[in-house]
Amino acid sequence: MTQEYSSADVRIEHDSMGTVEVPQQALWRAQTERARHNFQFSSLRFPRVFIQALAHIKAAAAATNAAAGVLTTQQADAIIVAADHILTGAVDDAFPLDIFQTGSGTSTNMNMNEVMATLAEQLAHTQVHPNDHVNASQSSNDVIPTAILVSSVLAIRAQLLPALTQLKQALREKGKQLSTVIKTGRTHLMDAMPLSMEQELLAWVTQLEHAEQGIEQTLNIARQLPQGGTAIGSGINTPEGFASEFCHYLNQRTNEQFVPSTNPFAGIAGQEVSQMLSGQLNALGTVLFKISNDLRWMNSGPLAGLAEISLPALQPGSSIMPGKVNPVIAEAVMMICAQVAGNHHTISMSAQQGNFQLNVMLPVIAYNQLQSIELLSTAIAHMRTKMIANFTVNQAHIEAAVSRNPILVTALNRRIGYNQAAAIAKQAYQQQRPIVDVAAEMTDIPRAELEQLLDPKNLIGR
Repeated sequence: MTQEYSSADVRIEHDSMGTVEVPQQALWRAQTERARHNFQFSSLRFPRVFIQALAHIKAAAAATNAAAGVLTTQQADAIIVAADHILTGAVDDAFPLDIFQTGSGTSTNMNMNEVMATLAEQLAHTQVHPNDHVNASQSSNDVIPTAILVSSVLAIRAQLLPALTQLKQALREKGKQLSTVIKTGRTHLMDAMPLSMEQELLAWVTQLEHAEQGIEQTLNIARQLPQGGTAIGSGINTPEGFASEFCHYLNQRTNEQFVPSTNPFAGIAGQEVSQMLSGQLNALGTVLFKISNDLRWMNSGPLAGLAEISLPALQPGSSIMPGKVNPVIAEAVMMICAQVAGNHHTISMSAQQGNFQLNVMLPVIAYNQLQSIELLSTAIAHMRTKMIANFTVNQAHIEAAVSRNPILVTALNRRIGYNQAAAIAKQAYQQQRPIVDVAAEMTDIPRAELEQLLDPKNLIGR
């Protein structure tokens, strides 16, 4: 909740609605303080990556405004100094506002404007006005949608995609180590034809690549920014060429390839791009859930489960059963994927609220999108270092199971027909005998040929 201050600890600030008492040492001013008192719904705050994206936007806008003569060079430089100071993280506590605020995010835009105006005065000894100068040629209505896209692109590039590349490489390396391990495949959780562990792990890699390709394709759309559309997309109060010049300066600061939206009306009124990106993140979560769940099943046991692998033992698994160890990282990752799915639902509902010329649920879209990116990035890193890199294979157990797998008889279908093969499989299962022994008794195929036909190594394809 909002901290209360004594009269000695406050100063008086003014805005269009009158005077406001603001904490003496606060970098923010009147509008932020009003919002701090009005919006006390939760402890949720914009993450640093969003605040940093806002700072980049303000700096790029200042440079653009200076080039167009809207600001003096001194004013623009002071704003840029303030932005760079914010990027260091030194004043993170100057952004105290709740996620649940006005749907345009105006309060947080003004929070940034006010903090930058104060920092410009303190660090560059230059007076700039929060609205007239820091917010020049801008509106909350184009700044916040732009900040959602910029922060999402930067977070995915810096965190998610590198983590994904490392996980894929770890899976490939682990698969190469296990290329000679042949295990029982499973469909419907029931025994099926065999495959190598390398084939199983490389299938995961391809699934991750599918999700990655979807993210990359959507990033190309997310780089199209509505900045310069101001209030509704028409660009009122912006100098000619503002959008293109803004992207030029923003790209210099972020080493990215942002471009102006071809239709800023759409970028301000709609959030379908954020919803599409969230959908790709959710798809990645689906893959991570599948991989984690497979590893959890493969680790099950150690006596009464599949017991194909042993995941690293990280901590005691029970407060009552001594010696129990659980697949804790797999379970944590699965919960993260469930959270990402919930975030996607929230973003989908919020994206529907593009009422006429403005979406009015922007802050919650930003929060959930960036949380999904952060959670998936850390989940992937934990999977790589605490599951994939160090799990061991219980090879003797795997070989024993695959040798008794009655489904191997599928390899005889073309020689003896489906019905006789089914009879062999049923008898082998009932008698708990190797399929080759039963097939030798029930067919006239020489045993040496049967051993060749039913050798799991010959049944995994190429």
